[in-house]
Amino acid sequence: MMTRADWVLVAIALCTLPVLYLHFWTPQEPATELRVQIAGAAATTAPLTPDRRMQVTGHMGESTIEIRAGQARFLNSPCAGKVCVHSGWLREAGELAACLPNRISIQLLGSRPRFDAINF
Repeated sequence: MMTRADWVLVAIALCTLPVLYLHFWTPQEPATELRVQIAGAAATTAPLTPDRRMQVTGHMGESTIEIRAGQARFLNSPCAGKVCVHSGWLREAGELAACLPNRISIQLLGSRPRFDAINF
């Protein structure tokens, strides 16, 4: 049987959940820069304007990164699974895509990133 303290705890949890949901899962600000990290080299940043394609050479070969309308994605990469290509467009600050076989990662930067860690 639940005591009065148990009911108070359940009520606090039910009131807290919507606040946490709104804080952590609503869209954040759009990104302003793209960070490209290649293993063994210093990270470089680039603005998300103008629209263009960047060729980045990694461990396995050349990857193509497309920047369009304030978004970025892996357009092509020499890896077998193409997980990086299938990750799609990155739109919000904090989002990240990586081509692990080619040792290249891209991340969108802004003043308030959406995530403080990567979760799968």
